Amino acid sequence: MTFLQMLILAVVQGITEFLPISSSGHLILVPVFLDFPDQGPMLDIAVHIGSLLAIIVYFFKDAWGLARGGFATVGIGDAPEQKRLFWWIVLGTIPAVIAGLAIKTGALNGVAVALFGLTIEDGDLLASLRFTDLIAFNLIFYGILLGLADYFGREDRSYEDMTWRDGLLVGLAQALALIPGTSRSGVTMTAARVLGFGRVEAARFSFLLSIPAVAGAGVLIVPDLMEAGSEMVMEALITGALTFVAAFATMAFLMNFLKKASMLVFVIYRIAMGVLLLWMF
Repeated sequence: MTFLQMLILAVVQGITEFLPISSSGHLILVPVFLDFPDQGPMLDIAVHIGSLLAIIVYFFKDAWGLARGGFATVGIGDAPEQKRLFWWIVLGTIPAVIAGLAIKTGALNGVAVALFGLTIEDGDLLASLRFTDLIAFNLIFYGILLGLADYFGREDRSYEDMTWRDGLLVGLAQALALIPGTSRSGVTMTAARVLGFGRVEAARFSFLLSIPAVAGAGVLIVPDLMEAGSEMVMEALITGALTFVAAFATMAFLMNFLKKASMLVFVIYRIAMGVLLLWMF
């Protein structure tokens, strides 16, 4: 890829990963609108790693608390509150891990063919889901759900109030984000708002829950990157670094924005983008 393509992908990823408008959907649309070659799922995950590092830096205190909880789980230190939250985050990660492995191994290929009539290209279900009609439908459908959850949802719970049930339900929602156009942050914020978390707390919950999921996805692509050669590795590193900068700035904006505004602007954008895609393609 050229540096311009890497820069555009990084900016698009950095902005859309934390806004509830689907980063994967926008990454797929970049080559469609700009006539770039499709960068493929491997580089999509690489830029998510840049976003992950931005989360860890921005929420360092919370991330360190989860790390302390993990250490306490194996008998290193004493952090009962952090240990409890650590396990709820782990529980919430399990559905995405199971779904990701099922897609990676091809276990869901037969189901996708039977239900949706998809043609699985080279046995790669994830690549076969990268088409505009699906992205458009998910942008609209999950955008409407986000709007309803934000309008009717209570705002009486905080991240520290999380229970195992919250972790599991938001984790199940997160697994849906493997389908392009859904938006991991959007669908997890939707679930958190339904469960009574305020907008800022829902975003905080969503971002922290993404740490193990995105890290796990990054581990899965390491063998593929090694096989792809030094050029692909260098492209992934450069794009990931650029994504980190864009993601950190976007996260700071969103956390301040949600203190005084609703999700309505994102709902309108999702619906408008979905309708535009259906009209154009």
